[in-house]
Amino acid sequence: MASSAAGEGRFCYDLPLSHRAVDWSLFVENLGYKMQLTCDRNQFTHAFQSAAAAVPSRTPRDILRNVYMQLNSGGVELIGTDQEVAIRFSVDGVTSSSTGEALLPTQKIASILRELHDEQFEINAEEQTLQVTTSSSQFKLSSEDPREFPPVPEFSESDYFRIPSSVFRQMIRRTSFATDVESTRYALGGILVEFGDGQVTLAATDSRRLAVASAACETEGNPEVPERATVVPARAMSLLERSIDDNAEYVDVAVRDNDVLMRSGRCAVYSRLVEGRFPRYRDVIPKEMAVTVPLSVGPFHSAVRQAQIVTDEESRGVDFLFSDNTLKLNSRAQDVGESRVELSIEFTSDDIRITFDPRYVSDFLKVLPPESLVELLITSADMAAVFKVEDSYTYVIMPLAQDR
Repeated sequence: MASSAAGEGRFCYDLPLSHRAVDWSLFVENLGYKMQLTCDRNQFTHAFQSAAAAVPSRTPRDILRNVYMQLNSGGVELIGTDQEVAIRFSVDGVTSSSTGEALLPTQKIASILRELHDEQFEINAEEQTLQVTTSSSQFKLSSEDPREFPPVPEFSESDYFRIPSSVFRQMIRRTSFATDVESTRYALGGILVEFGDGQVTLAATDSRRLAVASAACETEGNPEVPERATVVPARAMSLLERSIDDNAEYVDVAVRDNDVLMRSGRCAVYSRLVEGRFPRYRDVIPKEMAVTVPLSVGPFHSAVRQAQIVTDEESRGVDFLFSDNTLKLNSRAQDVGESRVELSIEFTSDDIRITFDPRYVSDFLKVLPPESLVELLITSADMAAVFKVEDSYTYVIMPLAQDR
């Protein structure tokens, strides 16, 4: 029941009518809450959303629908998990003189945080009751027993690989789109992470295209290069990419036998490794190509998007005709129409006509700055084409049959 306190514009929830004017601090004190903390709304919301991203939308275990909150002398930490992937996020902007643990019902707390306007709010918890209080609102929620929440490993490793955070975030963005999360073959639903010779390489493929990004990395302690392929679920990598602290300098990666721990600033991601064999991706990268075509990302991406307009599920292909300093993109779809887009390029070789699914080309281009340059390496209409961005990023795409 919700009622308005006369003249104060406040709402009280789950309180009898006779208690409308009761001082809430006395109400909290009388309940004897064991854990009390004052939170900065913006910082707590950011941390909560990051941890909640690992909470499963569907699960037979109701306990996993919660974000676990732990308060100790080191501060507050929020944890979300589906038992395959987990996120631990340390919260700034919290003051408290108590310790304890509690489970935060993800959907209800998320809804409350969206509607709060105060810069600060309070959380009080005891047993299986939570109370969220601001200057003008109060919510009392039922909560489950935090002791039933499954344990989540901490990043306590002393031997690990270290990559600049901005570089690793970019590498994830440049590869994760090429995974196939629906596949039951190989380990196509994950990103291969390889370490060696002071370098880290990420590779992802869905068998129709391949994205490979490399960068220099450092080590702390004496981490061993894993003997088996380290394939991290695409979801875990995506969660890390979204949670990397802008102020964090590095991402630390510790690979174990069956799982991986990744840490950046206040965020740590735990994940089990994907089972199955990752394809021998280096074997599909052509060693020699006939023609190299330099392309500016912005204009090229615009042309591809235009050509994609007149396609459908049955006729997804767009013909790319390279001829006399011009690229012509032609598409035709029954019951839709046809289009022709031209783009001036540097090309003086013999004509080459190759057909691509424009979605796969666009996926690659949209993770690059519009002002950047790429090289397209092609040989013929039936051989894989290669896009390269310097020596750090390679994208291989298989053409479509032209008699489709």
